[in-house]
Amino acid sequence: MDIALFVIGFILMFVGILGSFLPVLPGPPVSWLGLLLLFMTQAVADDWWVLGITGAVALIVFGLDYAIPAIGTKKFGGTKAGMIGATLGLIVGLLAPIPGGIIIGPFVGAFIGEIINKADQKTALKAAFGSFLGFLTGTFMKLIVTLIFLGIFISTAWDYRRALFPFFD
Repeated sequence: MDIALFVIGFILMFVGILGSFLPVLPGPPVSWLGLLLLFMTQAVADDWWVLGITGAVALIVFGLDYAIPAIGTKKFGGTKAGMIGATLGLIVGLLAPIPGGIIIGPFVGAFIGEIINKADQKTALKAAFGSFLGFLTGTFMKLIVTLIFLGIFISTAWDYRRALFPFFD
């Protein structure tokens, strides 16, 4: 059972890293579930401090991920239409077979959203830049947190490797 929890936890760590880039997956909470599974094994000692702190970080980053693009868009004069456009642009950018679609999509989507909302081109461009900056900031923040969670996972698994995998001794 420990090996199954370890393997599923390891898979969740990588799904969490993918979730740092994909808007449909909440990256840090998924990675935290991977940590939780590791700590649920019989081999690894319970460390509620680690789980509590990393869980709080995952929830805070999850909340900030929604707030940062909105703050970036508003700071640069954008509207709700620009934020919706950035989200739709991200989805199209993911699905479109163009290089860098995940980066170009939110920018173009926010720009189109602001133009549809009857903003002039200069205002729309400024709001699109703010949305794009917010998206990049959120993505970078999620990526860093999920990589730190992966480091904790690997470090903990390494410390308990003999108990987790006794047949490799």
